[in-house]
Amino acid sequence: MWSWVAHRVTGVLIFFFLLVHVLDTALVRVSPEAYNAVIGTYQTPIMGLGEAGLVAAIVFHAFNGLRIILVDFWAKGPKYQRVMLWVVLGLFAVTMAGFLPRHLMNVFGGGH
Repeated sequence: MWSWVAHRVTGVLIFFFLLVHVLDTALVRVSPEAYNAVIGTYQTPIMGLGEAGLVAAIVFHAFNGLRIILVDFWAKGPKYQRVMLWVVLGLFAVTMAGFLPRHLMNVFGGGH
């Protein structure tokens, strides 16, 4: 049940990110100065942590989406759904372990 909830929550978060991304990118046509101001606010540590959360949401949503496809369309999917959830969590952990150190170094000034 929790993977179902997490899949829906991450989907909604990704949708809202995409909406904001389209709007702030479109701002460059309206006012380049306003666009630069908005982009400047994205270069803060808080937004850097938000980016890490966004990547976590995308990674989980992608891997869990593949699991859901297998559960729905593979005859043995329901039988192995719990095992596949552990595979999703393992892939999520490995992917984030590869991403987070470098990203956090860049966010907090260690990667320059």
